[in-house]
Amino acid sequence: MKFPIYLDYHATTPVDPEVLKTMLPYFTDVFGNAASRNHEFGWTAEAAVEKARSQIAALIGASDKEIIFTSGATESNNLAILGVAEMYKDKGKHIITSPIEHKAVLDTCQALAQKGYEITYLPVDSTGRVSAEDVRNAIRPDTLLVSVMFANNEIGSINPMAEIGKVCKEKGVFFHTDAVQAAGKVEIDVAAMGIDLLSLTAHKIYGPKGVGALYVRRKAPRVRLSPILHGGGHERGMRSGTLNVPGIVGFGKAAELARRLMPEETARLKRLRDRMWDAIRAELDEVYLNGHPTERLPNNLNVSFAFVEGESMMMGMKELAVSSGSACTSASLEPSYVLKSIGVGDDLAHTSIRFGLGRFTTEEEVDFACRKVIATVKKLRDLSPLYEMVKEGIDLKSIAWTGHH
Repeated sequence: MKFPIYLDYHATTPVDPEVLKTMLPYFTDVFGNAASRNHEFGWTAEAAVEKARSQIAALIGASDKEIIFTSGATESNNLAILGVAEMYKDKGKHIITSPIEHKAVLDTCQALAQKGYEITYLPVDSTGRVSAEDVRNAIRPDTLLVSVMFANNEIGSINPMAEIGKVCKEKGVFFHTDAVQAAGKVEIDVAAMGIDLLSLTAHKIYGPKGVGALYVRRKAPRVRLSPILHGGGHERGMRSGTLNVPGIVGFGKAAELARRLMPEETARLKRLRDRMWDAIRAELDEVYLNGHPTERLPNNLNVSFAFVEGESMMMGMKELAVSSGSACTSASLEPSYVLKSIGVGDDLAHTSIRFGLGRFTTEEEVDFACRKVIATVKKLRDLSPLYEMVKEGIDLKSIAWTGHH
């Protein structure tokens, strides 16, 4: 085993060796600009890009002409939301989203709110899911777009996509989803699910960083977008800029691998994740699973360990690379807004750890991680007067605490 053990696959993934091998020639021998139409260097690059386009389209059930390349999912989310808002502003200025979206969606909506758009944040249930009924009730005549993530990056919960898509179709409203965490892990079919816009990135599916894609539906309905980058009219005029050919080739290969390996990989990751959860529950009490028990990503385990401070826990398991519930903006000790939104109290949110398993995670690593987690929690709880009181049957809520609050 190599230390530290990487269990943060939601944050990023290593590039698969097969992906790297496919990319290498495009840095040196095949270095043409895909937009150079006058010679073989350009044609070869363009052919490679078109192949990748169809590999990525196949992963989500789209046609290759519906894939627009971007610098990553942050740009894809921005292009989808700002592009629709600008293109259809005469129809209305109302957008519907959820409070547990990635910041690339929330901050983009916030930027629109400052320009006079109205944003509705749907409630999520205690497992972090949005209901299609709530979507239906929130849609108004001036609603342009519903943007709801496919699967959450912290708690792994998967939304009822087909049901939400059906409501959006009935109401004639565009449906966008940030599918960064779901792609390659669960089946995605944009036609069956009624999805009009879908954001993807390569680095979550064992491809390189800095390249993403946006699926833009071409018919029934055709979605038009105002570009957010101008110059040269690349990518059907929606996204100008010289294409990152090696990155795109790697993204395509990663998508093809993900599609091929998905059935066995999903089953394996689920088995490893359940093994981890079972081991933790067998040895520790007062542990809580965050997110939906079954409608969740196969590789996600997000657990709150009561009576343990998340930061101390991270310090105690330096051999594991995991993410804590004072999440993404680790500079601040705010508890994760995702956990807050699903009703997890501050104390439990601060004790939550996200374990993200992946293609290169071994059973041996999972078993080591379990032993490490269990030992660390037991050690920290031995130092916790609160845990001791609970073990003695004292109800903490009944205590009149004195001193500073």
